[in-house]
Amino acid sequence: MSNIKRHQQIMELLIHHGEVKVSDLSQKLDVTGKTIRGDLEQLEEQGLLTRVHGGAMLRNAADRGMLPLQTPNQQHLNEKAEIAREALKLIEPRDIIALDGGSTTLEMARLLGDVPVTVITNDLFIIAELTRKPDIRLVVPGGYRNRNLLIGPEANSFIQKLNIQKAFVSATAIHPEHGLSIYTSELYELKRAWVESAKQVFAVADHTKFDKVALLTFAELHEMQAILTDHRLSDDTASRYEAHGAKLMLAASST
Repeated sequence: MSNIKRHQQIMELLIHHGEVKVSDLSQKLDVTGKTIRGDLEQLEEQGLLTRVHGGAMLRNAADRGMLPLQTPNQQHLNEKAEIAREALKLIEPRDIIALDGGSTTLEMARLLGDVPVTVITNDLFIIAELTRKPDIRLVVPGGYRNRNLLIGPEANSFIQKLNIQKAFVSATAIHPEHGLSIYTSELYELKRAWVESAKQVFAVADHTKFDKVALLTFAELHEMQAILTDHRLSDDTASRYEAHGAKLMLAASST
């Protein structure tokens, strides 16, 4: 098993349980305790966990549950609705858009009217939402099911052939130096396909995703046309990201 794959599994266990033991990881991943301790040291250097006696704890408790799920993420729904409404202002009739998997892009699909646009997506929740809107041309790249997403090399190759005008992508974490990152390595190539294929790429992320780092960076800040977020992002945080070359679009409060 590669280091990246092992680190991913360690982080998945941490995100689900909050803490892990070296002995349990050694048995589960079939490697020595020395190897696991080296893994934990590397992950701690990246700011992803805190080592404790006999194991490690998740550095940020708020990261619990930040993996693709079988059911949509119900956290920060008001903020996600704000972002979704702001994102929909960017969509014009006859546009060809891509909706990456995620709870904010799902909210975009819910709020999107039955209008003549083409939507490309691999998110099963979004697919179910858009099939009820006959004027929307729905394109599904295909692949095999990983939780609520369809992924695979054939899907990535198909996406790279498309003329996508606007892609709306999600991220687990956003950081001034480390850009947009995720925990799941299987999604890396798919994320890159969206970024590389679209004329314009917009990140959609609520304020809680900022100043955090996940395992794998899939895009730099400058690759985004803009990062759409909610009104609760502080002015100081916004200024820091703009100083690093990011363009931010803050949605208006829904209250």
